[in-house]
Parts: sequence; structure tokens; C-alpha cells
Amino acid sequence: MTQYAIQVEGLSKRYSMGASAGIGAMRHQLAQRLFRKGGLGDRPLIGNEFLALNNVSFNVKEGEIVGLIGRNGAGKSTLLKILSRITKPTAGQIRLRGRLGALLEVGTGFHPELSGRENILLNASILGLSRQQIADRFEQIVEFAEVEQFIDMPVKHYSSGMYMRLAFSVSAHLDPDILILDEVLAVGDGAFQKKCLGRMDSVAKDGRTVLLVSHSTPMIVAFCNRCILLDKGQVEKDGPAEEVVEYYQESLTERSNKSFEVIQAEQNKTDAARFTRVRLTPLDKAGSPVEVLRVGGDLEIEVEVEAAERVQDANVAIVVSELTGYRVIDANLALKDDYLSLRPGQKAILRFTLRNLLLRPDTYRIGLWIGRKDVENIAMSTDAATFTVELDPRNLAHFQIFPGVYQCEFTHSVSKD
Repeated sequence: MTQYAIQVEGLSKRYSMGASAGIGAMRHQLAQRLFRKGGLGDRPLIGNEFLALNNVSFNVKEGEIVGLIGRNGAGKSTLLKILSRITKPTAGQIRLRGRLGALLEVGTGFHPELSGRENILLNASILGLSRQQIADRFEQIVEFAEVEQFIDMPVKHYSSGMYMRLAFSVSAHLDPDILILDEVLAVGDGAFQKKCLGRMDSVAKDGRTVLLVSHSTPMIVAFCNRCILLDKGQVEKDGPAEEVVEYYQESLTERSNKSFEVIQAEQNKTDAARFTRVRLTPLDKAGSPVEVLRVGGDLEIEVEVEAAERVQDANVAIVVSELTGYRVIDANLALKDDYLSLRPGQKAILRFTLRNLLLRPDTYRIGLWIGRKDVENIAMSTDAATFTVELDPRNLAHFQIFPGVYQCEFTHSVSKD
């Protein structure tokens, strides 16, 4: 018979907006507008109340590692607070099998006036550990948190990083049967994050149940074998982590094809021609449009150029940069021994297809340039468009190289009216 560590049935949580009878109508209308602008969309508003969770149900098996994802305001933190017994549900019920350890935010459960040592003893006692059990694990907790010299200092004087290290160490070393973590790696350096991941992996291998909330989808895919997507207080999707993350990425993409009106750069240009439009289309390996551009995918960049004067043997370049301005890719006609000539009033559409984009998951800028090297700058735009690269959740197990500045393979075509 399957043993469930967590059982959630018909869970709902309703919050009051705090309106009084005299100004209820006005405040209700204002609340409606604010919630729509705040990204909660058509989240149910009932009178002066709204549903943070709406009839949520799911089960988690003992020893299962489950990720919980969703946009801000989806109900993730509310769900964890109910599971951790911090707040009560409006409707529904939960069943937990075993002792629960939770780290919901930096320093949750710590008393700021108490020292690190005293907070360890307090938290361990609350979880039901005996004096001997606390003594047996105390040194491990302190050593992992790297706060030995500050252990007798009130935690209100700790930095956010010290707070996080100690809070995580306490939660992970008291051996709870169920460990709930909310954005546990939002604070901390790279070395500490590696230690956290190693500890969580050890906890999971010991057969304990882990529920992890994170906006880092690579962490969800790498660490969790199952993922639950919350949206507007309801379970949108529940399944293998790779499938749910892929679905989530696509839901965040409004359009697969994006067009941008090009803003010209006001510096050292002849205006013999100008860029009028750029269009971006992610492609799969078969050349068909897809919703999301992922690491290793292809990107078609369609650029429209209009000549005001005669243009003779000009080069056209596509420059991809990080948001900081650091250039990573340059693709241009001259690399293909091709050049653009136009009559006054003539238009051209150039299509560059960047192949096998080995860019880290991030947002990038596209710059455009037309001219003749060391002769003239005809037109340029340093911020013509932006695009975002997402991880491929199905290929995380494979080694991927991000070469930094590199000459990306590309193909191109030019058509004129």
C-alpha cells in the first residue's frame, strides 16, 4: 500500500481585503483594479475577499522530491504556510506523516534577540528533539553554517547570508521526515549553494520527503523528479519535472514571433538607409517556428532596410549582446562574402538564421548596423530588439558549453522589392 507523506484535499484559503462597511464599495472597486494590474488577473474576488488557494488537491509519496513552481502571486507561499501550520486553511484539509521541518524565508522561526546557539536549541526543541539528540547534532549544524565565531551573538546582528546559512543548517540537520524549502538558495554564495544542494541530495537519498519551491527551473529539473505548477491559486499541471517546466516556459511566452520597430542610434551616420523593422522567430531543428528559444536552438532574425539614397556594397551586421552591453555574437554579410546594394527608395529584407545558439539562459539584446568598414556608418541601432534563451529541461543531464564571445554558425538570405 502506498504511503503518503503529504495529503492535500480541497484546500482553499480566503483572505479579507479589510474593507469597512462605510467605504466597502469604493475599496472593493479599487481592489479589483489593483489585483488585475498586479498580475492576479481573474483571481476570484468575493466581496472584499479573494481566494489565494482554490480547491487545491495533491498527494506526495514518502521519499518523493517534488518541486513547486508558478508566477509570483500563484499561491505557493500560502500553500507552504498552511502545510507548515503557520496559517489555517479556509476549507479543505491536510495530512502529514512524520515530523516536518520548514525553511520558508530567511530566519523564519528565529528570535532576533536570542543568540545562534539559543535559536538552535529552541528550534530543535520545538521539533521534539531530546537534549541528547540536540547535543549530538549541534556541532554539525554550526560547522555547516560556518558561524562558529558568531554562535553566541544575537542573530539580529547576523548578515542575511549568515542568517540563511544557520536557518538552512538547522532545518536540514534535525532530520525531519518532511523538509519544506522556499527559495532556500535566494541568499548565499556559490560555495554555500553547492553545500545546500549536497545536503538536500543526502536528505532525499535517506528516504525523506522534500517539497522545494524555487524560481530556478534548472534547480527544479536537476533536483526534483516531479513538479507541481500553481496558477491563480489552483493546480495547473502536475507531472514529471521536465514536462511541467517545459509547459511553464511556454506559458510565459506571449508570442513566438516578435516584431520590433527599430530606434536609430543618433551618432555618426549618413542616413543613406535606415532599419525599419526587425522580427524574431525561434525555430526547431526542422526549421519550424516554436514558442520558446532554448539553449542549442535556432533563431531567425528578419531585418527590413529602406534606402533613402543609393547604397553600394554595404555590409549588414547583427550583434547579440548581454544586457550589460558585452558582445557575444556577431553575424554579418561580409563573413559570407556578400554585400547589399540598393537604389533610392528600394527596400530589402534580410534573414539571418543563427544556428545552435550556445547562450546561457538569459535575456539578450540585438544591435543592427549597416555601412562600410572604415568608410561610413550608414545606420545603426544598439537596441533594436531583445530575446530570452531558456534552458532545455530535457537535456540538463548533458554537458553544455557556453563559449562566451564566439562566431556563431549562421545562414542568410536577401530579398529586394
